[in-house]
Amino acid sequence: MTPPSPPGHPLPAASAPRSLPLLRLGFRPFYLGAALFTALAVPLWIAMFLGHLSLTPAIPPLLWHAHEMLFGFASAIIAGFLMTAGKAWTGLATPRGALLGALVTLWLTARIAALAAPYPVYAVLDGMFLPVVAVIFLNLLLRARNRRNLPLAGILILLSVSNVAFHLAVTQSLAASPLIALHAGLALIVMIECVMAGRVIPAFTMSATPGLKLTANPKLERLTLLLTALGLALWVFAAPNRVTLIALALAAGLHLHRLWRWQPLVTRDRPILWILHAAYAWIPLGLGLLALAQMGVVPVSAGLHALAVGATGGLIIGMITRTARGHTGRQLKASGHEVAAYALVMLAAVLRVFLPLLSPDLLRIALVGAATAWMVAFTLYLVIYTPWLMQARLDGQDG
Repeated sequence: MTPPSPPGHPLPAASAPRSLPLLRLGFRPFYLGAALFTALAVPLWIAMFLGHLSLTPAIPPLLWHAHEMLFGFASAIIAGFLMTAGKAWTGLATPRGALLGALVTLWLTARIAALAAPYPVYAVLDGMFLPVVAVIFLNLLLRARNRRNLPLAGILILLSVSNVAFHLAVTQSLAASPLIALHAGLALIVMIECVMAGRVIPAFTMSATPGLKLTANPKLERLTLLLTALGLALWVFAAPNRVTLIALALAAGLHLHRLWRWQPLVTRDRPILWILHAAYAWIPLGLGLLALAQMGVVPVSAGLHALAVGATGGLIIGMITRTARGHTGRQLKASGHEVAAYALVMLAAVLRVFLPLLSPDLLRIALVGAATAWMVAFTLYLVIYTPWLMQARLDGQDG
């Protein structure tokens, strides 16, 4: 799945410090912290939205919810993944021990500051996290001369910029709506998903299916990513128009074709694999809904939540189970409780996207139902994975 380690200065496994298991690799504290945060933050948002809780965050509740799901929850997962995969991609040591603990503390402090500190404190703490992660990741790639993953570092830098732009817009230091920065953040996260899914989903599918050969068409892959980036950029920065509609619709069709080439039907008996295919299917659906929103056929929120809940949530629950199992020395086979978590995230997406399309009067039911399914899904993850992430690997290896 990953390329051979290029020349660098790798830290031999035998000499790696035997730190607290929770702080040995980035996936451990960030997966755990992000799952706990989202399991608490989503029902908290619903309680505020429905008027059952008078808690006042540093920013309006709607902006807090959108920002924290993107730059709090999803960004923590991205950081944990990159601080883990970066070690395999480069052969170099990634943050661990005290340094990793400090990085996690910065992330956690920002989440708390959003609810308990003056806005400037929250903005500074939150604005620091992604740039620090980007610098660490970029430095790792440059030291190892790993050019293949430089585009991911570029997207991470742009994600940092969009977060800073959000805070500047909130304080009116930037003459733009905070929603533009939030939409840009979602678009960049989707681009990361498109790049990584193109690597891992076909590779995982082939490794689990003896004799299956999936070959990518490089030109078609580049066209798919290019049109997706163009369509999302136009959606973020331009008023609704026909060019955006065409770009998004073409991108949706290309992603649907891409998914079909990965032969999703062969994964039906392997839940730890089909969740990735099912989650990826929300990308063409979300892009298609955003295209329809250009004509006012559906509200923008339908496409937005298809990408945010269905694609992002689904890919996250699929990857944080699979990678955590692999990196703790466990079998790559989902238990019944994990399958339930997969199904609940998909249910949350269906409820949040489609119920309001049937009738605006169903929005309240959609919100409560989706939030409940989401909360239970990540609570299940916490129940299963908290002991695993806090213990050493089963095979005795470091990491």
